[in-house]
Amino acid sequence: MADRAAKVAENLPGRFYVDSTCIDCELCREIAPSFFKRQDRAGYSFVYRQPTVDVDIEACLAAVEECPVEAIGQDGDRNR
Repeated sequence: MADRAAKVAENLPGRFYVDSTCIDCELCREIAPSFFKRQDRAGYSFVYRQPTVDVDIEACLAAVEECPVEAIGQDGDRNR
């Protein structure tokens, strides 16, 4: 399970985030490319846009489910 306390700095505030355990496997960027980007210098993914409609939330939830190291969380700050 992803750790909110270990979120990478580039995440846009909101429900979804990536933590420091990301292994840069690219899966989230393939599943939901409109919401996940790669931090090229350090080699990990982050959330650059938060979903607002159901179909986009479902794509992010699919990324959460498929992450091999459970580095994507869905319990972030939903008020921002």
